[in-house]
Amino acid sequence: MNIWAKRLGAVALAGGLLAGGSAVGTLINPTTPAYAADSESQQNTITVTGSGEVSVKPDVAYLSLGVETTAATAKDAQSKNAASLQKLTALLKDTWKISASDIQTSQFYVQPNYTYNDKEGQKVNGYTAYHTLRVKYKDLDKIGQLLDAASSAGANRIDNVTFTVDNPDQYQEQVITKAMANAGVKAGIIAKAAGRSLGVVVNVVQNDGGYTPIVKQGESFLANASAADSAASTSIETGELTVNTTLTVQYSMK
Repeated sequence: MNIWAKRLGAVALAGGLLAGGSAVGTLINPTTPAYAADSESQQNTITVTGSGEVSVKPDVAYLSLGVETTAATAKDAQSKNAASLQKLTALLKDTWKISASDIQTSQFYVQPNYTYNDKEGQKVNGYTAYHTLRVKYKDLDKIGQLLDAASSAGANRIDNVTFTVDNPDQYQEQVITKAMANAGVKAGIIAKAAGRSLGVVVNVVQNDGGYTPIVKQGESFLANASAADSAASTSIETGELTVNTTLTVQYSMK
């Protein structure tokens, strides 16, 4: 009796392990049905990219005004540069009423100038001091007059004028609304072509957007300013810039 009891017990234990193994296998892979559901739900969606943009007039300008001076020594070049820059800064603050917070040094350096010949090799031939100001200015109708005045005050390097908007976020509602409408049109066309109808929005992701400032390069500014002595002031056109965004939008399909 004991022998048979032991054998039956072993069989029962083995069966229990087999059954238990099956149960454990089910517990280890509980996500299989959910994965199938996810796949099915993905087959009933449409994902498109919508874009929106608006053209706006700039409301602020950033001017790059520089003074470049040369002298036999670094000290003299820097001293001459400081005197010219002081005159330019006084003009901006006192005559044009530009706040000190809107005037910032963007670049300053003093460097040697070299000459070279076969007999003497490389030699230092004086020094150049260069100081650039980044000036924020909002009266865009007077930009040309300001450039002329700066040139007369000693600014002999006018590298560029950048036009932009002070607060581009104020246009976000407009561009997002346009981007959603654009996405809806695309998704509707796709659903119709597939013999389905468009459902609700499932997910929206805003991609990188923004705006591109308008940069007017300054190669001709000084030439124009010189001509302005006997003619009208330098003419600067602000143009328009574009504020834009793109949205990745997922819709359900019916």
